[in-house]
Amino acid sequence: MIIERQNQNIIIKASSAINMSAVQKLIDYINVLEIVTENKGTEEQALELSREANKNWWNQNRSRFIK
Repeated sequence: MIIERQNQNIIIKASSAINMSAVQKLIDYINVLEIVTENKGTEEQALELSREANKNWWNQNRSRFIK
């Protein structure tokens, strides 16, 4: 595996034997880190957003669990 920094970018080169699902998870995590560095919200706002997301998820998936 080779990791390089070019200007403002980080280039990662790896063999094709690597599990693409694991690579996608790593990319998703890096995206979260990037978003978090730009975060201007408070912990309370994050908690409220989390509650709203959970409520929306439950409303969409309730029928899968309650028959």
